Amino acid sequence: MSENGKGNGKDAQLARQQLRRQLSQLPPRKRMDALIESAEARTLVRSMPAEELYTTIQEVGLADATELVQLASPAQFRAFVDLGAWKRDRLEPHAVLTWLRAARGDEPEEFLRKLHGLDLEVLEYLLREFTAVHDLEENPDVNPEGVTLETPEGRYLVELKVEGVEQSALRAILNDLIAENPFESVRLMEATRWEIPSELEEAAYRFRAARLEDLGFPTLESAMRIFSRVDTGPAPARSTQTALAPAQGHVDYLDAASRALTEVERENLEDELRGVANAALVAELADPGDLEAVRRVGEMVRDYLSLGLEHLTGGEPSRAAEVVRDTQLERIFQVGFSLTLALKYRAERLVKAPLARLDDTLLVFPEEAAAVEALRLKRPRRALRVQGAEPVPFRSLREIASSEALLARAEAQVELFRGLLGRSETHARDVLARFGVALNMLGVERLFTAAVALAVLEGRVDPRPVPLGRTVELCERLFEGTAQAPRLRPSAAERARATLEPAVAAEAQPELRRLVDLTLERMLGELGPPYLQEGRLDPTLSVILPMEGTPTP
Repeated sequence: MSENGKGNGKDAQLARQQLRRQLSQLPPRKRMDALIESAEARTLVRSMPAEELYTTIQEVGLADATELVQLASPAQFRAFVDLGAWKRDRLEPHAVLTWLRAARGDEPEEFLRKLHGLDLEVLEYLLREFTAVHDLEENPDVNPEGVTLETPEGRYLVELKVEGVEQSALRAILNDLIAENPFESVRLMEATRWEIPSELEEAAYRFRAARLEDLGFPTLESAMRIFSRVDTGPAPARSTQTALAPAQGHVDYLDAASRALTEVERENLEDELRGVANAALVAELADPGDLEAVRRVGEMVRDYLSLGLEHLTGGEPSRAAEVVRDTQLERIFQVGFSLTLALKYRAERLVKAPLARLDDTLLVFPEEAAAVEALRLKRPRRALRVQGAEPVPFRSLREIASSEALLARAEAQVELFRGLLGRSETHARDVLARFGVALNMLGVERLFTAAVALAVLEGRVDPRPVPLGRTVELCERLFEGTAQAPRLRPSAAERARATLEPAVAAEAQPELRRLVDLTLERMLGELGPPYLQEGRLDPTLSVILPMEGTPTP
């Protein structure tokens, strides 16, 4: 009979685990309804991890999930307060009172168990913030203007400093405590009068931190290890089929690994994933109870894991399960993060290089400058080719390679501007002085356009605004054809390259040639038609080509 009992107990436990997995697939409100409507609602709810219940409550909304809060155990309720009533190291007393209001149901004893399950320091801090306790023996004539409550023995007069539903909730809590144990309530009032709020909050925070660590949220020092740089090593060789495959949509390598695992392996993976996500959340200085932060960090973790797996599998999703079996998830995360960190360090070196900046403006073109700035963020990101768009996380090695190519172009651009500006800051500033405005107003593109224009016009490296009296001569050297079908003269590109290349280091010359071609094509499209139509350039076109005596746009 004993063995049958054990078997039945084990079967029931397995059934609850299976039910919890099924519930996790439901939308939040249906999940909550299923828990509440279960024949063993209290048992089922109390068998669940507190953080999973908390997530469900927050997704549904606390006001609509009070029945779930009331079914929870005192330990689970304390976890709700740990997660939902703190902002980093600061306790939010209004949030504590809100959770207590939600916990009050039709069973007073159950509510008191939850109340007493909180740290005494939290309760004292709540009372210290929301009441003023007057000792009638010390001052029998005290007459507060607000709502008050007198203790049964007539020793204390408690002034309530909140209003509305909070006042009603606080009054009910005090009446409950007094009715349960008048002697202990007197001690609580006396402690409330003299305790220092900062000391109460600090003590409560220490207790909370220890409990969060038990829930899987490590200390900050321990959590920071997850963002350590590691040697990523060479990627395994891709198969011929993979190497020749056309580019497709995003592949979630973590999902690919999960699908190929056994049920037990998948559960272990989920536990490990939760640990990595919790560590990342702590390292990001986010609140464990902030669901928006949890989602954001969760997405970040999956992106880095997918990057790491793509690298470690050689881009073959079919190998993902094998890598997950042999490699700790934390290590895979570190590999993914390190792939982006290598680009960040390279971008930082570029920005600090001699003559990379003038007047706080990086001497690179806008697209490359956006890529460099995105890589320099705390967590390196990828710039989008949309003006004003926020940088986004890396999600594939193809995106890493794209940013790496932009960074290589930025490095070449800094090198070529060193050559065009004389390789010294003094000379560079003398060159910029000719334009009469700071570089951030002039723009790197217009500076380079001036250098190309003067190379075509005069056959020398001398970046400066084009003299107004020579704009027609410049256009004659640049354009031919008609306004409807303008063409660049072949000699224009040849003359620009031949003039500028000797001033630029060999490694930057391919980028120089690319930029010369792009600049000339832009000048053809925007300057060619109006010149060929009218035989002159309107000074307003200085927005493209700097000209002497014209205002900077």
